[in-house]
Parts: sequence; C-alpha cells; structure tokens
Amino acid sequence: MRFSLRFIVPLAITLAAIAYAVVPLADSLTLQWFVHDLDVRSTLIANTMQDPLQEDLKIGSRGRIVSYFNRITQDQRLAAIGFCPDSKSPILATRTFPKSVVCSDLDRFQVSAERELTTPNGTFHISVLPVTDKGQALGQLILVHDTSFIRKRSLQTERYLFYFFIALGTVISIVTVIVAELSWRGLVQGTRALLRGEGLLRPAERITIPELRPIERDLRQLMRDVRSEIQLRDDSQVSWTPEMLRQILHDDLRDQEIIVVSNREPYIHVHGEQGIEVRRPASGLVTALEPVLRACSGTWIAHGAGPADREVVDKYDRVAVPPGQPAYQIRRIWLTPEEEAGYYLGFANEGLWPLCHIAHVRPVFRSSDWEHYVAVNQKFARAVSEEAKGPNPIVLVQDYHFALLPRMIRERMPDATIITFWHIPWPNPESFAICPWQAEIVDGLLGSSILGFHTQFHCNNFVDTVERSIEARVDRETLTVSYGGKQTAVKRYPISIEWPPAPEARRDPVESCRAEIRRKNGLPAQHLLGIGVDRLDYTKGIIERFRAVERLLEIEPQWIGKFTFLQIAAPSRSSIPEYEAFEVQVRALATRINARFAGDGPPPILLKVEHHDPESVYRHYRAADVCYVSSLHDGMNLVAKEFVACRDDERGVLVLSRFTGAARELPEALIVNPYDIDQCAMALHVALEMPLPEQRARMRLMRALIQEFNVYRWAGRMLLDAAGMRMRRRVLSGSRSSGSTVIPIRSASSTAGRLRY
Repeated sequence: MRFSLRFIVPLAITLAAIAYAVVPLADSLTLQWFVHDLDVRSTLIANTMQDPLQEDLKIGSRGRIVSYFNRITQDQRLAAIGFCPDSKSPILATRTFPKSVVCSDLDRFQVSAERELTTPNGTFHISVLPVTDKGQALGQLILVHDTSFIRKRSLQTERYLFYFFIALGTVISIVTVIVAELSWRGLVQGTRALLRGEGLLRPAERITIPELRPIERDLRQLMRDVRSEIQLRDDSQVSWTPEMLRQILHDDLRDQEIIVVSNREPYIHVHGEQGIEVRRPASGLVTALEPVLRACSGTWIAHGAGPADREVVDKYDRVAVPPGQPAYQIRRIWLTPEEEAGYYLGFANEGLWPLCHIAHVRPVFRSSDWEHYVAVNQKFARAVSEEAKGPNPIVLVQDYHFALLPRMIRERMPDATIITFWHIPWPNPESFAICPWQAEIVDGLLGSSILGFHTQFHCNNFVDTVERSIEARVDRETLTVSYGGKQTAVKRYPISIEWPPAPEARRDPVESCRAEIRRKNGLPAQHLLGIGVDRLDYTKGIIERFRAVERLLEIEPQWIGKFTFLQIAAPSRSSIPEYEAFEVQVRALATRINARFAGDGPPPILLKVEHHDPESVYRHYRAADVCYVSSLHDGMNLVAKEFVACRDDERGVLVLSRFTGAARELPEALIVNPYDIDQCAMALHVALEMPLPEQRARMRLMRALIQEFNVYRWAGRMLLDAAGMRMRRRVLSGSRSSGSTVIPIRSASSTAGRLRY
C-alpha cells in the first residue's frame, strides 16, 4: 500500500496542477471561438441583408427599414440591429438597441477590446459592418449579439473539465494500485517476450498438439477479420467517387464478379445517316446504374431492344461499352414480340406499374401475360448462370420487371449474393392483394439476399405484405425475413445521381443556355421559364402541372406573357391504351390553356412530346428559372436531383411533389401536394418571385446533400452490405468445416452496419 501511495499522492498533486492551468486556458479558448463564430455569423447576416437594405434605402422608408430589422431580430441570439447613414445622423434601430451606441462613436467598436458592451440588461457583442452599393458606401450596419450564452457555456465547460480530472485521477489511481499489487517484473518480462514474437504473434511455433491446430486456424482467420473490421470506414469521412467505389471493391470484394440485370440497357445501337450510332436512352434507372458499373466493371444483362443491337454483338450476344473506352460488357437478351408484349407491356406495365403507383389507373392482370413474365424471368436467369464465372457472384437485380428472378437465380446458384432493388413504390398490403399472383411475387423477391427500396415507408409496406401473404418469420427489429431456410434483409437505399455531374451538364455556361433555349422557342431574352422533364406517363402529374400553370395565370395575371412552362415529355409505352389516351388528354389540355391565354406574347405552355438527348436536357435545366416535379407517386425521382446538380450557378427554384422519395431528402425545395392546384399555383408564384439570395441558400443546401449522398454511395452501401454477408458466410462455413465451436462475436459482425443515411 505504501508503494501505491508513492504513486497516487504525486499523481493527485500533478493532476490538480494541470487542472488549475487547463481550466482557465479552456475558458479563454472557448471565448475566442465563440467571438470568432459571432464575427462570421455577423458577416453572413450582413451579406444577406445587403440587397433588401439597399432597396429600402433607395425608397427612403425609415419605418420599413425598422420593420425589416425587427423581423430579423426574432433570432434568439441577435438582440438588436441598427443602421447609421453617417456619423451625424440619428441611428435607425430596433427598440432593443443599446442607448450607449451612437453613430458618432462607432470607431471605437473597430477595436476588439471595445466590442464587448456591458449594460444593465446583459453583455453584448457589437459588430460594425459597411453597407455598399456598387462600391459606394451607404452607411454602417450595427449588429448586436447577446453573449450571455457564452458565459453559460464556459461554466459548463469548467464543470465538465473538473469532473473529467476527478474521474481521470480515480481511474489512474485504481490502475496504479492494481499494477503495484501484481508482479511488476514478471509483467514487464512477459510483455517483452510478447513483443519479440514469443507469444500469440507466432502461435505456429507454440501449438504442437494436433487436436488444437483447427482452433489455431480459426483464430488466425478471426484475427484477420477483426483487423479488417478495425479498418472500417467512417461514412461521414468518405468522399464517394468512382475511385473510392473502386477502392472499396478492391478492399472488400477483391476478385468478386458483379452482374447487373435490368430490362433497359444502358446503350442502344440504331441506324443513322453515317452507319450504326450509339445512344443512351432516357431512363432514371440507367442514369443511376451506368456510372456505377463503369466504376465496378462487370457484366450488364439487359433486353436488346435497339434496331441495330444484333449487328454489333459477338457470337455470345455481348458488346463492350462505353464506345471508345470500354469498361464493362452488355449481354443482350432477345425477346419475341409476344414475350415483350406479355412480359413488359402487359404484366409489368399494365399490371404491376399502376398497382404500385396508386395513380388511380386500374391495373390489368391476364394469365397469358403472367406466363410470358415467368418465361422471360427464366430466360434472364439462364443468362445470369451463363455469364457467371464462378458459383457465387454478386448479382444486382433491378426493378419490377424481375420480381421472380431472385428465386430463379437462387435455385441455380445457391451461393450467389443477390441484391434486388425495387425502383418503384411498394404499396400497402391491401392494395397489393389485388394481384392474383402476389404470393409468387413475394416468394420470388425473397430469393434475394438483400432487398432494397428507396424509403423506409416502402420497406415497411413490403414486410407487412409478407406477413399477410405467405408463412414467413419477420424480425421487425432488424427488418429481416426468414423464409425457406434463408434470410432476406430488407433495407433502405435512397438512389441518387453521379457527382460531380457529367461534364455535359456543366459544359455550356448558364447564360449561353438561357439565351439558346429562349431563342429556339421564340421567347424574349428575359422571359421567365419553367421546365418539366418526364416520360409521358400518368403517374408524373403532367395534367395537374398544366392546371397549376393555368390557375397561376388566373390568380396572378401579371405573369401572362411573361412566364412560359416548357414540358419535355418523352413518348412512353404508347401501344398501351391508357398511355395513348393520356397523350391525347395532355395535348388537348395544353391547347386549351394556350388558347385561353392567347395574346401578343408567348404561349403559357410549350409541350414537346419527343425524345431529348441528355445534353439537351441539361441545357434546359440550366436555362430554366423553375423546375416543377409534380409526380403523383414516385419511388425517388431523379429529375429533381438532376436539376439541382446542373445548377452550379446556384440559381433556380425546385417545386417538388410531396409524393416523391426525393421530397424526404430535399426539404429546401418548395414541397407541394400536386392534387392541390391552388397550392401548386401559389408555389409557382413564390418561386418566380423568390429573391436570388434565398435561391442561392436553398440551392447550396440541396447541392451539398446530393454531393454527399450520390449514386456511388448508393451502390457502395449495397455492395458493402453484400461484402458483410459474404464475410459472415465464409467465417461460419470455415468454422463448421473444421469442426470447431462457433463463438458469435458482435464486434466483428459485418460491413452491413458501416454506413448510415
């Protein structure tokens, strides 16, 4: 005990001395940090107030200026605001402004020591900032911040540091007593031996009993897995790029093959004037996945629908893409006209599409369509097994066209890791029960290792559907489904777009795009322009969008002849009667609205039912003042994110339907109910009148989110979850084959828990 006290007493004295020195230092640093933050905050507020204040000064309305100041000082920390046109004029200020601060004595607040003002009402920080207009000084803006919170924070910091040193001293004292009671010399010798490699670091030299060698092998593998887990990436520190995705694949899925399956291919070949040309179809799914497969390499299996697709494939129906810089291969599947009509147009788009979107269009289910749907899914399953180079590839199955495919792949390749992503909404169980083959579809999807949706709401709907339709065990805590002896993890993976945006999205200057698009459409140079980019689909809310424009012109007639909404509507599924009728309805509504507001100026609606290449769409995004997304029900909606990504000028306003998955991620947009026409019309009015500083503030926040939560993060999270599953499977199967006991260790679980949205 005496030996212990020799350490504890000096230690306590040392800690007390350190605390005595550190606490005042921490208090001083805390004060400096807060003062610096207040200065930065004052500068931001002053910059934001510049434009409105300049306008009010030109008008010369003192009451309006004071009213403007009173609105801003609703901020809890901003106590008062004043403005001095010059040193001789009376100050324009809020009622809470300190009486001791006058225009003739502002120079003293330029010195840091004088910027703290103490009054009977408290302590305040004074910031004096110039107001200018085109280089000409208009006066001085005085911002008064309440600094009472700084003292409160300082007291809290002192208290926490005091408790910390007490706890630190207690812990070190206990450890010192324990170490002193042990054989110090023996402990040091053992540590030295361990560092020399005479202990656990060289177990092969120590373990000579044959019965223990399987345990040694398991321990070695476990240590390797633990080391891998120690190096887990902090998602908040990762900058998701194609290079980062390649690095993650190299680290976590080295030598693992990746196969993507989708109905639509990323490139189609057509006959052009100069021979066979390559085009990228307009598709949100392709926009999301094509840059992912460029980063990952691998094989993309898709329906070959291009007129010249057969002429460019090899004898195995493969073609390398992208043209000029091949990074992966497309394996094309050929469908007969009967198969395409039954599987794609019939069951998928007349049945599942309206069923899942709840867009008030009655779904149609035919047994003949179902038979073609099953046959085509079998055809794609055979292609996956043919393209796989080993028994356990990672297969990414995309969308509602392949609800049966995961089970079919599982039957052919039991060890495959199958990730299925459902790009459209999943309805509630009552709605999905309309489908005559709901049990078969749920069974097919549960062949997946991981089943992904855009939102947690869709995940919950799917799990509810499982409980209503089949006999399966659902774990609500982990959101996993145990069925047929296998587990399926149901997860949320919000899809996004590539970042940085494609070079084509930023190549042409904004002013050039604005001038070009207006010139091509016969619009004046300063004409306000709204943009909508969609497939001609009844779920996109195009009719509701046009009615909102009509209502805007009714209640705010000043926009007649000054605002035009340009709708790009790519033809889609025109052979389906509902789509054909919908196109007729959209054209008729646009014609009626244009006739109603006809005049000498441009029409209120420009409808272009035609395909636009991505570069043209990007130019329209950059030319528009407003982008209106009015989907009636949407899984995510990438148009909204593409518009934001294209606006590197930080201008433009996004009006976004609350029924899109994107609305949960982009609250800075003007969120509307597309069925509420009056609300949507007023949102357009607000968007057209929104001042540039507010546009910039909203756009910066949205661009920052899309930059962080981009398509590479979407793909990386799915693939890392797959890597975690494969690691668990490898460890468990290795332990069983060696006959040793498996001890579950939570800290080495998987990469599935690495990343969080």
